[in-house]
Amino acid sequence: MTVEHEIMTLPEVAKHLGVSERTIYDWAQKGKIPAAKLGNAWRFKRSEIDHWNENKRAK
Repeated sequence: MTVEHEIMTLPEVAKHLGVSERTIYDWAQKGKIPAAKLGNAWRFKRSEIDHWNENKRAK
């Protein structure tokens, strides 16, 4: 996987997880999902999102 596909935008994460963009934004703001803010935009590492999602489902 290339770096460009490893880094995801907020809309890409919302689609990947099947939730609304607003939900991802709220989770990112509250630190509930692994994210980094670059300027005004949130960015997400696909591997961290997948790991987070697997752990969330296991609980």
